[in-house]
Amino acid sequence: MQGILDSTAVRKNWSKFVDDVVHSKPAIVKRTRDTFAAISLEHLHLILAQHRFSIVFTKEADGTYSGSLKEIDLVANAESLESLKETLAEDLIEYADEYMENFELYSRSPNRKNHLPYILHVLTQSDLEHVKGLIDA
Repeated sequence: MQGILDSTAVRKNWSKFVDDVVHSKPAIVKRTRDTFAAISLEHLHLILAQHRFSIVFTKEADGTYSGSLKEIDLVANAESLESLKETLAEDLIEYADEYMENFELYSRSPNRKNHLPYILHVLTQSDLEHVKGLIDA
């Protein structure tokens, strides 16, 4: 692969490396047999922008709303559609934390491994309002 940086050179010029990644462009680094990417949060947001959530909901006989997210199997019930969206956003944050706590298991599980880009998108949001902004109702 072209453009791969050697970890020794990165370590010697750590501050310049970080400045380049944050202010210029992503980088690929190789250390012995391990290779990894370094990317700014701004560029990561661009990559993850298409990973949004859609609510499928029903208005119940009692006037509440029950709904789930199409992309990740989370289900909730709330008094209004806006409350449902907020509850699901809170549940997404909780699930994202749980996913990262159990990363080795979840990232290899057939029913959860494809959640990773969605999880990263949730984790890179600054607050609940921004997570709610990822949900299309």
